[in-house]
Order: sequence, then C-alpha cells, then structure tokens
Amino acid sequence: MAPTSTPQTPFGRVLTAMVTPFTPEGELDLDGAQRLAAHLVDSGNDGLVLNGTTGESPTTTDAEKARLVRAVVEAVGDRAHVISGVGTNDTRHSAELARQAEAAGAHGLLVVTPYYSKPPQEGLYRHTVAVADATELPVMLYDIPGRSGVALETETLVRLAEHPRIVANKDAKGDVAAAAQVIARTDLAWYSGDDVLTLPLLSVGAVGVVSVVGHVVAREIRTMIEAFAAGDTAKALAVHQTLLPVYTGMFRTQGVILSKAALNLQGHPAGPLRLPLVSATDAETARLKEDLAAGGVHL
Repeated sequence: MAPTSTPQTPFGRVLTAMVTPFTPEGELDLDGAQRLAAHLVDSGNDGLVLNGTTGESPTTTDAEKARLVRAVVEAVGDRAHVISGVGTNDTRHSAELARQAEAAGAHGLLVVTPYYSKPPQEGLYRHTVAVADATELPVMLYDIPGRSGVALETETLVRLAEHPRIVANKDAKGDVAAAAQVIARTDLAWYSGDDVLTLPLLSVGAVGVVSVVGHVVAREIRTMIEAFAAGDTAKALAVHQTLLPVYTGMFRTQGVILSKAALNLQGHPAGPLRLPLVSATDAETARLKEDLAAGGVHL
C-alpha cells in the first residue's frame, strides 16, 4: 500500500535519490539496500527515488532494478513513497521499465528527459505521455538538461501537466524564473532537483526536494522546508546557510561517488561503484570529511 499523500505533496516533501548498494565484488546488495532504505526513512525521508542517476541506473540491469524496488518496498512498506526511475532514451524500453516497476510494487515513476538523442519538444511530449500511459502510477518528470542535453520547455511542461498521472516535476534546470512560470500555470508539484536551490525554489512555489545530500542531512532539510512552509523564513535561511558546506562538499566530484563515500564513512551500506564511476580517492574523502564537519555532520 502506498503511503498517504496530498495533491500538493504527492510524494511527500523530503525525498532522497538513493544510492544502490553493491557488495565488495560489485554485485547488487539487497540486504544492504533494505537496511539503507530503512535508515533513510528513519532519518526523515518521506520518499526514496531508486534507479536514478545516483542509483547508478546506467549500469544496473532491468532485472536488478526490479529486484531493488521489491526489496525496498518490502523494507519500508507504507512508511515512505518508493519511486523508481524508468526513463531512458528509448520510449518502448521506458514503458516496459514502467510496467516492471509497477509490478514490483513501486508507488510512482521518475521519468527523465530522454538523453543523448536530443529530440524536439514534440518528441519529448510524446515520449513522456507514452510512458505515463503505460501504467496507473503517478509520474514525476525529471528535467535535467545538463545530463540529457535538452530541456523541457515551459509550454511542453504545461502540456504535460494536463495528463492525469503526470503530477510532479523534479527540476534540475537551474532556472528559478522558468520554474516560477510553470508553477504559476499548472498544478504540478515542484521538487528541487538541485540541493543548493531548494530554498530559492520554495520561494516561488516548490513543495520539496529530491535530494542527494539527504543521505546525510535529511532531518536538517526537513527542518528547513517545514520552517519555510510555516512562514519562518529566517529559520529556513539559517538552516540553508548552515548546509552550504555540505551542498558544496557532496558535489566536488560526481554526486554518487561522494554519497557512497559519506555512507561508507558512517558505516551504512553503500559499497563500491561500477565503472565508469570510481570510488573517491583518499584526498577526496579527506576533503569530504572537512566539508561535512563544517556543515555540522558527525562521522
């Protein structure tokens, strides 16, 4: 059973794009995934996004993705929203992944803008609708032109918002003005996809975040978002400023690299990475410790 939600916060407010734990040999660590998922929910996350970029989805098989969803749903039950990334640059494959995620028990789908192909806006629209039509699950769009090579333009987002199952957008475009326009014209629940921009996006109508740093500071992020929602903008700003070293530190190199480094430092399941990603160097890990300490994170 899916956890409770509202139209304004269909997936809650604080979600973490969860890493995929691997064994030392590089195999899927389902026991570790269940323990990590439970820890993240206990730490203040309303939802977990699996099989995304931070979950190393380009290097996990379709079967591994389904097994991961089943395991995490089993671990957290109805305590958190479990969203599965299903977007690829092949519409038919994305639709099949969506059906697979639904069968595995996912509560929602994350559909990234098709990458590398750089389709026109009409292609983006048709692709996303086809994936949304493949299941009965609610869909969160994922607009990240820095990775996909093409952005969802305002008018395309407005069109997509008319679909009954497209209910949210993860915004990693870095354009607060564009976000404000779409938020004003649609009912899409807006989630920051860039940790450092969560507070600015809240100011124009966003409801939450799909975070990377939520692996280590979910409680603090929740405090910031709830303070803003309650009208205590001074407190929200203070938390945001306290977290700046964490935002910086977790992205000095690719986010999943340092997320796994941080989790490994804390003794949580994470393990190594699959090529072409590589584990953090000793120097990167030492700098990460400094950054996290500066942001109040105890290792």
